[in-house]
Amino acid sequence: MPNLMMTSKLPLEQWISDAVAWLTKNWAGFFNLIQQLGQGVMDGLTGFLIAIPMPLMIAGLTLIAIVTSPKKWGFPALVLAGLALVANQGLWNDLMNTTTLVVMASAVSLIIGIPLGIIMAKSAKTEAIVKPILDFMQTMPAFVYLIPAVAFFGIGVVPGVFASVIFALPPVVNFTNLGIQQVPVALVEAADSFGSTTWQKLFKLELPNAKNTIIAGIKQTIMLALSMVVTASMIGAPGLGRGVLSAVQHADVGSGFVNGIALVILAIIIDRFIQKLDTNPEQVQAVSHGNVRKWIVWGTIVVVALGGIVNGMMSQKATGKKVNIGYVQWDSEVASTNVLAAAMRQHGYNVTMTPLDNAVLWQSLANKQVDATVSAWLPNTHKKLYSKYKQDVTLLGPNLKGVKLGLVVPDYMNVNSISDLTNQANKTIVGIEPGAGIMTAAQKTIDSYPNLSGWQLQASSSGAMATALDKAYKNKQPIIVTGWSPHWMFSKYHLKYLEDPKETMGTTESINTVVRKDLKKTSPDVYKVMKNFKWSKDDMEKTMLEIQNGKSPEAAADDWIKTHQKQVDQWFN
Repeated sequence: MPNLMMTSKLPLEQWISDAVAWLTKNWAGFFNLIQQLGQGVMDGLTGFLIAIPMPLMIAGLTLIAIVTSPKKWGFPALVLAGLALVANQGLWNDLMNTTTLVVMASAVSLIIGIPLGIIMAKSAKTEAIVKPILDFMQTMPAFVYLIPAVAFFGIGVVPGVFASVIFALPPVVNFTNLGIQQVPVALVEAADSFGSTTWQKLFKLELPNAKNTIIAGIKQTIMLALSMVVTASMIGAPGLGRGVLSAVQHADVGSGFVNGIALVILAIIIDRFIQKLDTNPEQVQAVSHGNVRKWIVWGTIVVVALGGIVNGMMSQKATGKKVNIGYVQWDSEVASTNVLAAAMRQHGYNVTMTPLDNAVLWQSLANKQVDATVSAWLPNTHKKLYSKYKQDVTLLGPNLKGVKLGLVVPDYMNVNSISDLTNQANKTIVGIEPGAGIMTAAQKTIDSYPNLSGWQLQASSSGAMATALDKAYKNKQPIIVTGWSPHWMFSKYHLKYLEDPKETMGTTESINTVVRKDLKKTSPDVYKVMKNFKWSKDDMEKTMLEIQNGKSPEAAADDWIKTHQKQVDQWFN
């Protein structure tokens, strides 16, 4: 038996991959329908929330907090100050996008979860089957759910909701089951003795008695859905999670804190409002002063909703041909994508920029969910991805030539070649995101050079790598990082590439523009712009350095365009 377990490995990985591939192929129509319907509903909800005038929304929620919290001013003050702070930081639209994701994920979870919890409470066999599945759903790392979500629904808020529902569903199911099972047996027997039907017992006895327990489960489900917004942003879901993820990738403490505080404010507001439902009828009657407070709440909701409807009807819709540009949140791609997007908006295009993981970006291009990207490093770094998807995308050629990858060290280190490395920097190479092509090349380098035996490649992010380099450079400590140019760090620090005799880090590359397969046919003018877009290494490094020094990517892009207007106009000729 031990030998069998050691030598006969079950092809579990292949089974799972085959099952997902089969579902993706044979249920494509169903998934596309869900994606389109879901996207339409969530776009409508987000548009409605954004259409509500910001001051009206803040005033309305504050008034509701006052009415539902008599003689207590802490919560109303938090609502007013918290939402005002979010608006002041320019995160209002992100807050509304996040609210849409949380509301939809929570709603779907409750629609599925409460009936399922009731069935579990009524059937021991159902509970025995469902309970282990729920445990599996909540203990599996949430990132794993992104893989089938992208395969089934592509990118955007719909796969984000799908992954969030799987992660957030178990609490409401378990608490509903628990609440109904805890209804006193004597009450159930009394209902039976009076001839109550099953539905009468459920709606007039069991659910009212289980109310507080169910609400506790609802609160947990909503909080878990909220905790998924950062994870969902990795597959294109908009909102505050995208800001947090960007801050993590760029080691931007300030931006991460601001977006995190906005999430905390949203979580507290949702939690406190849900908590208002967790009261006894006697408590409600004691503080309600009849129906006055209830009418004030409903009146406020109606006024806020009407404000959104009227403002939405009066506001001017965005015009121009829609373009979705995907990119990876590396410093170089943030610079190039923002410059191109700003130039296209200047010329009348309605541009959306979607940050994605590199592999997801290529898959989205192949699936025609993203129109273009200017982030393809070829022929080496993204060789595997291009080989996988080249039949489904169109390569337009380089937009920036002369880029380079390699192992980089400060010039004060007395080493010039990878072959010269012995035990510097604790035998550690500081890298970026695990899925990046440069990380594959760096690991190949470690495996190929005998003198690097025992060395390790430390994965992090592009921002964390830059932070580690900055700290070591200031203290004149040895450090080896995975580097590429153009990059702002070569303008800020005195650095050098280590010679690579085996060329395991690749040779000179170029950054290329890749578009979806049918872009030339469906949007020939967009195709022409993408084909014409080109700039230089110096241009990119200057823009990157301005961003690093504190300018927003949008402001840095606008500044570059102002000084290169003729060059920009040529992209559209």
